[in-house]
Amino acid sequence: QVQLVESGGGLVQAGGSLTLSCAASGNIFAINVMGWFRQAPGKEREFVATISWSGTTIYVADSVKGRFTISRDSAKNTVYLQMNSLKPEDTAVYYCAAAGGLDTGLTAKDYAYWGRGTQVTVSS
Repeated sequence: QVQLVESGGGLVQAGGSLTLSCAASGNIFAINVMGWFRQAPGKEREFVATISWSGTTIYVADSVKGRFTISRDSAKNTVYLQMNSLKPEDTAVYYCAAAGGLDTGLTAKDYAYWGRGTQVTVSS
């Protein structure tokens, strides 16, 4: 089993920045890829970014490309999502996810393990 704990969410004004963290524990050797998703009220869960555990493969959704950066610290078993130039439409619960046996994962169904989420609210 893999446990994921997100942190770093909060309230920020439009144009501001936040950095989300996701700490993995448990059977981390089972992890090949980690991702960030978000879900706004009344909407489906949306892919944001993914990174391979080696850090060599990264994909970022077009909606956040150029503003969000995903990275990882393998020594700390932690993945980060640096969010800059935030917009009100970025408001959502952000979820961290982990998967094994894949090189990358662009959809929620690719991931077996999920954190409980952290709220990000961007005011206009």
